[in-house]
Amino acid sequence: MGDERERETLLDVLGDKDARRILASVGEKSCSAKELADEHGLSLPTVYRRLDRLAEHGLVTSNDTVEEDGTHYKRYEATFERAVVTLHGSAYRIRIDHGDEITTNAPSHDDGEE
Repeated sequence: MGDERERETLLDVLGDKDARRILASVGEKSCSAKELADEHGLSLPTVYRRLDRLAEHGLVTSNDTVEEDGTHYKRYEATFERAVVTLHGSAYRIRIDHGDEITTNAPSHDDGEE
């Protein structure tokens, strides 16, 4: 049951518009949270929440950076190149191009349940 919940959560994460915008940016180049907030017009807390959820699922990673003045911050980057979600009957399949494949048996929207 826990695995099913994790799969559903991953679908929720990928379905979040702000998370997808952040993923698109860190897929192009590594970015700081501030750069992401400025680029997408989001608050820093919103960016950090999305980055935390993406990191929980192994979709982003961070590297510590130190400026010449001693300032420390993290730069984030995507850990994959492509994610594909397909529907097979009533099961969703998610393919992440860093070798992981997750299948979930979630009911489809037109299976008659309300």
